Amino acid sequence: MHWETLASLPLAELRRSGRFLLVDLRAPHRVVSTSAKNGGQTDHVRYLVNHQSCEATGHEARSHLIMNLGQEAYHDQVCLEIGIPPAEAAVLGTAANMNYATVVSERDEDVEVMAVVTAGVQTNAVCAGDPASWRELQDGVVKVPAVAGTINTILVASQPVHPSALARLVVNLTEAKSAALQQLAVPSCYSPDLATGTGTDQFCVAAPLDGAKPLTSASPHMKFGEIVGRAVRRATVEALRWQNGLEPSYTRGLFHALGRYGVKEETVFDDLEELLDPGDLQLLRKNKNAAFYEPLVGAAAHALASVLDRARHHTLPSSVLPEAIVQQAATLAASLAAKPHRWPEFHARLRATTQFEPKALVLAAIAIGWHDKWRPN
Repeated sequence: MHWETLASLPLAELRRSGRFLLVDLRAPHRVVSTSAKNGGQTDHVRYLVNHQSCEATGHEARSHLIMNLGQEAYHDQVCLEIGIPPAEAAVLGTAANMNYATVVSERDEDVEVMAVVTAGVQTNAVCAGDPASWRELQDGVVKVPAVAGTINTILVASQPVHPSALARLVVNLTEAKSAALQQLAVPSCYSPDLATGTGTDQFCVAAPLDGAKPLTSASPHMKFGEIVGRAVRRATVEALRWQNGLEPSYTRGLFHALGRYGVKEETVFDDLEELLDPGDLQLLRKNKNAAFYEPLVGAAAHALASVLDRARHHTLPSSVLPEAIVQQAATLAASLAAKPHRWPEFHARLRATTQFEPKALVLAAIAIGWHDKWRPN
């Protein structure tokens, strides 16, 4: 295989070839990983592998192969394919493209960390505690669905880390990944909540066994914890930009903000047919990006989503919810119409609809704002 070197630490080298990423640990390291074989905490792993194990959708033959072989036999097959000993490897798998892997290094004085992330969230993003789709029983797993989203993280430190701090590193890594998803307002695919990860996330963390005195804390209050969090957060955001096109500016859109409350790009024009006359509807179709990605429309949509979140989590009393969402919907209508001075009128019209279900109210606000945008003041 032809390998391309992507990055190096003094005791580790990251290489890529086709569907495979490989970190060679050039000295003994303590490794904690989710690998099906050699997973947990070990001191004998010398290779950290991430690879594209299938296509994102419709690749049933590949998923059947993996299931039929079993995770440990599949682990061995992957290692043999790239010419490394299976007993010395930790292996991660994903549908993400390895060419979209993002590498971020951070340093604090003589301590350096390297984060290598591949990420996809379009069909498998989940918030911790969301309804699950499978159950593990004594005789196997029931109802294993095909999923196409995974965030895989490899993190390598340049200095030894005490075992307890290495475990804390996993907490830091997870919180940083979740912070990246919050930054991009990634919605869960299974509930109205924002996502904290995906249902198939995997990781490897590694630190040398010998060398300097082991670092004893990976707390975010320590500089070591800070650079770990910063590296993983940056790498996750960048990986999602390449794999899913989640540019931060793209996430301003109305559907990104309110899709988890039922306002979907695939159905919005059908939903608006009864609210807009044919001419207005056709004009909106032709100018949908200009309308639905207008920055003040996006701001109002995110504000409305936040109000709905706060009501669901009982931060706000349910008695104020109708008025609270009407206020934000009126702002959305005024922003779409580019007529902020007519906010009181839009508020009164929306209040009169008595449709306080979020999706219906948003659709009414879109219809009012778009209809009035090109009408005389």
